[in-house]
Amino acid sequence: MCRNITTLRGLEPPATAEEVEAAARQFVRKISGVTRPSAATRAPIEKAVSDVAAAATALLAELPARRQPPATVPPLRRPQVQARLARREESPVHG
Repeated sequence: MCRNITTLRGLEPPATAEEVEAAARQFVRKISGVTRPSAATRAPIEKAVSDVAAAATALLAELPARRQPPATVPPLRRPQVQARLARREESPVHG
């Protein structure tokens, strides 16, 4: 199992669509072995991410509430990750 995927069930507030998509993307990267999609792999990778995110969202909606919150905080809720993402958005894109 991919250690980078954190438990989303039982979060307060509940997992966001962005958090579900991030977990789906990690899962698809892990099982496909593709970390940087090429032109040939981009469409199937993005479809797989969308399909996995939809399935995960449906699953989370159907499961009963947890008795205790997950032991780890999802990456998108960690201050250091938020800071890194903010810096990335502020940086001009070179290319």
